[in-house]
Amino acid sequence: MNLIEVYIQEVTRRLPEKSRADIALELQSTIGDMLPDDYNEEDVKDVLSKLGSPAALAAGYRDQPMHLIGPRYFDVYVSLLKMILPIAAAISLISLAAEFIFNFNRDETIINAILELTGYGIWRLMEVAVQVFFWLTIVFAVIERMDKGKEQHPLSPSLKPWTPDDLKSITYIPKKKAISKFEVFGSLMWTAIWATLYFYADRLMGVYRGGGEGLEFKIPAVNQDVLLGYWPIVVVIIALEAGLALYKLIIGQWTKRMAIFNTILELLATIVFIFILLNPNLLQAEFIAYMTDLFSISAPQFKNWLISGIMIVFIFYAAMSIFDGFRKSRIQ
Repeated sequence: MNLIEVYIQEVTRRLPEKSRADIALELQSTIGDMLPDDYNEEDVKDVLSKLGSPAALAAGYRDQPMHLIGPRYFDVYVSLLKMILPIAAAISLISLAAEFIFNFNRDETIINAILELTGYGIWRLMEVAVQVFFWLTIVFAVIERMDKGKEQHPLSPSLKPWTPDDLKSITYIPKKKAISKFEVFGSLMWTAIWATLYFYADRLMGVYRGGGEGLEFKIPAVNQDVLLGYWPIVVVIIALEAGLALYKLIIGQWTKRMAIFNTILELLATIVFIFILLNPNLLQAEFIAYMTDLFSISAPQFKNWLISGIMIVFIFYAAMSIFDGFRKSRIQ
């Protein structure tokens, strides 16, 4: 393990994105100047000990001081905040999507429903963020004031004074291999969206026509009873997707095991949804009649065009996801 690279990563990840590259080069040069020509691991540890905790060194580069909680607990506080906020936000949005499914009003226009869901979603995210920030801040403020020790060096996430040996427990993650919290959050949101569309497809997917108050839902595109006939396996896929997203959050980088799991999930989901699409009773007869009149084509032509197009999109994105997973897992 290259302790120097891990140390620089631990310093720069606490700094603004725009300044990380310059500071990384500066640190690399500084450490190199401090090391002897023929150095060993003990020499590296000695130099890193002189530079001090990555959290303390990063604080010296930042423009704003760490006074909200204090230098001793600030790094642990921020680490927990970054970990808890995305999880709480994702759970909140998934629960909001579930509420939307069960309380959806068939007579309500889709525009009003989307605006209402967006407004509630933003408000729910703000509420969750405030609650997490407030209670976590209170907890750490109390912990810091109960700490009677005179030692004021910043603590590592293990709540012990930092030493270079702590770097051995940290995995160096190349930037292109890392999984961002935004990616995890996006995965959970996409799962919530398509699950909502699946279970209420007859209320959301179909033909909309302009009315006095905006777009009005007129003709459902699919037979909801056909879709619900496959609900057990669809629920399994939803659970697996949510589990994969949380696994990504915990591991933080693409691994071979994760790429294999992602491949199995993508293949399973693609096969299941292609099987559903091939059901001859999936599309509503009224919807097919309307679309064939609109495009002046026969019903078999329209069905083949629509089903084939959806299949191609499913297969393409599944293949891209599988390829991207294995590509990132091989990055060293």
